[in-house]
Amino acid sequence: MENKYSQFAMKDEELASLRKSKKLEVICQDILPKTITEIRRLTSALSKHLGLLKKDDFERTVLTMVYTAYRLEQSNGHQRDIWAESFVNLYKAIKEDLILKRKP
Repeated sequence: MENKYSQFAMKDEELASLRKSKKLEVICQDILPKTITEIRRLTSALSKHLGLLKKDDFERTVLTMVYTAYRLEQSNGHQRDIWAESFVNLYKAIKEDLILKRKP
């Protein structure tokens, strides 16, 4: 189901024309989880993951956290609490991965 939050749009035309921006658009529209259910599935998988995340998984997690922060800002009431919880869980997964990278 499409909604107003599922479409990626870059407002700067010059920036939007860059090849890297096109790749980011594909990632944001086709790869990132966008529903609470999908994000919870991701955070559950991340919490069970042993070892370091692959670069693509780390980047997807960071971008998902950015999207979650955006949705958190746009929400209120109970929905805001749910998005906030998802944001915190993504933060914990990223923090854990960064801590593992620092260990000798």
